[in-house]
Amino acid sequence: MPHWGGGAKCAACEKMVYHAEEVQCNGRSFHKTCFICMSCRKGLDSTTVAAHESEIYCKSCYGKKYGPKGYGYGQGAGALSSDPPGQNEELQPRESKPQAAAANPSGNKFSKFGASDRCPRCSKAVYAAEKVMGAGKPWHKTCFRCALCGKSLESTTVTDKDGEIYCKVCYAKNFGPKGFGLGNEAMLEERE
Repeated sequence: MPHWGGGAKCAACEKMVYHAEEVQCNGRSFHKTCFICMSCRKGLDSTTVAAHESEIYCKSCYGKKYGPKGYGYGQGAGALSSDPPGQNEELQPRESKPQAAAANPSGNKFSKFGASDRCPRCSKAVYAAEKVMGAGKPWHKTCFRCALCGKSLESTTVTDKDGEIYCKVCYAKNFGPKGFGLGNEAMLEERE
């Protein structure tokens, strides 16, 4: 009998995986619907998967199961805080001396996880999946808002001044040209 365009077997359900429905991880094939965390059953993709031998997990469950354990680690790496040192008072004891990691941002504890940039708005680590560039700096997507009105910004609506970002309306009102014919106070005074 001829072989009609079959594929590899799915590592999860062991049924045939055709090319159009195939997801590969660690040299093994999966159906898109079978590419889920072995603990919480959440759907995975290339940015959320963490593999351990023949098992696949979301990064949170992988951290809980295989991450560092012991005092100060909560429930493993899945529970680690991404706040800068001293920001989360509940998880970290107070210390009177400054920490070396805060003095050297390029050599901080987050750089080994792929984030060396800090958001100018919240000062937390900015990872590639959530990074938006504006005013020559990396921002979280949720922090990429006008400094005055809080409106969400996009690359086409952002303007910057002195390292801060603004929507075009707030920028024009506060930093744009002033005088006769521009809708500002000088024009109103002329009419009265």
